[in-house]
Amino acid sequence: MADIFHEVDEEVRRERLQKLWDRYSIHIIGLAVLIVIGMSGWRGYVWWIEKKAAAAGAQFESALSLSDEGKHAEADAAFAKIAAEAPAGYRVLARLRAAAEIAQTKPTDAVKTYDDLAADTSLGPTLQDLAAVRAGMLLVDTASLAEMQRRLDRVAQPGHAFRHSARELLALSAWHNHDATAARRYIDMIAADGETPPGTRARADVLSALIAADSSKS
Repeated sequence: MADIFHEVDEEVRRERLQKLWDRYSIHIIGLAVLIVIGMSGWRGYVWWIEKKAAAAGAQFESALSLSDEGKHAEADAAFAKIAAEAPAGYRVLARLRAAAEIAQTKPTDAVKTYDDLAADTSLGPTLQDLAAVRAGMLLVDTASLAEMQRRLDRVAQPGHAFRHSARELLALSAWHNHDATAARRYIDMIAADGETPPGTRARADVLSALIAADSSKS
């Protein structure tokens, strides 16, 4: 008797499953097809991204080779092309390298390029600070202290990745502009920061000695 009831239960379950399949089979098949298409599409997208990144990497290496060979105009054009067409990461690197190439022959134009990068919030604070410091390096021998402070005082504040370079540039600018008080202030910032790199600290010590020597003469 128990076997009969078991067979009846099995038959009822089969009938229910058949009814469910008859009602929802189109939806189930459609969902399965969508999953397969989605996975194929995603794999195709990943392949396409990797292909573009590989091509951009090769173009970037080629542009670097042009730079190493002293072909700065050609390198600048190559980096500009990468900056316009490559994936996001390579675009940023290419823009920075393009500015460095311009600096070889047209420092004023390079400063403008770095200024554009420093103002581009899409790069994020760290790369913006890097661009500001690069512009400062080109201007430190000629710009007024006020101009350098306008550009770099923010970058020199605690927590900024390139604060050490910014402080060094500001101290050097203050010395060039005969402002010993300001120079000592930035040197003190360098000395007080426990994360100051040894090279920056050593150069600050040399500058401090030069300032002391200048003071003893006056």
